[in-house]
Amino acid sequence: MTPYLSIVIPAYNEEALIEKTLKEVVKYLEEKSFFYEVIVVCDGCKDNTAGLAKEAAKANSKIRVLDRKANMGKGFSVREGCLEARGDYIVFTDADLSTPIQEVEKLLKYLQQGYDIAIGSRALKESDIRIHQPWYRETMGKTFNLFVQAITIKGVKDTQCGFKGFKKEVVQNVFSRQTINGFGFDVEVLYIAGKFGYKIKEVPIRWLNRKESKVNPLTHSLQMMTDLIRIRILDWKGAYER
Repeated sequence: MTPYLSIVIPAYNEEALIEKTLKEVVKYLEEKSFFYEVIVVCDGCKDNTAGLAKEAAKANSKIRVLDRKANMGKGFSVREGCLEARGDYIVFTDADLSTPIQEVEKLLKYLQQGYDIAIGSRALKESDIRIHQPWYRETMGKTFNLFVQAITIKGVKDTQCGFKGFKKEVVQNVFSRQTINGFGFDVEVLYIAGKFGYKIKEVPIRWLNRKESKVNPLTHSLQMMTDLIRIRILDWKGAYER
C-alpha cells in the first residue's frame, strides 16, 4: 500500500530525544485516516540513536530506519531519506521537532492546492515563534539570507527552516541532482526547484528554538557561504540541467 505521506527525520546523535520524537510523530499520524511511513536516517551516529529507532520500528512497521555507519552530513541524510520515501507527499523535519509535527497540515494544504514545494518559514510576520534563537543566531540567519538573495534565490525569506514538503515527482527530480551534504543543502534544493520552474510556497509556522542545535555559528556559517558559490559554479557547469 503506497503511503499518502512520508515523514523523513535526519538524525545525528539524538538518543536523548528520538524516542519522544517518534512517539509524537506516530501519535499524530495515527489519528489521521491516511496511510503513512516514517523514515529515520541515522547519520553515522556514535550513540544509541539507531538502536532506539530500530526498537520503535519493531513495534510499528510504518517506521523504517536507514542506519548509515559513516557521518556524511544533514544534506546527505535528507537526500537519502527523501529518495527512499514512497509517499505521494514527502516532508522532512528536524529530529528535535522545533516545528511541531502538527504543522505538517499547513504544508499539505498548499501541496494539495497545486504548489510543488511548501516550506516552513520563521521569517514571515504570521509565523508564531514561541522560543527565539539567541540574538546572534537570528542576526547571522538574516545576514546569510541577504547573501542567499543576492547570489542564488530571490524572494524566499527563510531557506534554512528544517521543515519542508514536496510532491513525490518533485523529490525525484530535485534530490537526484542535489549534491551538497552540509547545512547549505536547503538553498541548493530550492535553487534546483527554481531551475525546474516548480511552484514554491513559503508557509508561516509555529516554531520553538531548541538549545541542542548541531549548527556551529562560525564554521558552519563559513561553509554555507562557500556553498552559495559552489551552487552557482555547479549551475554554470550544467549540473542541474534536466
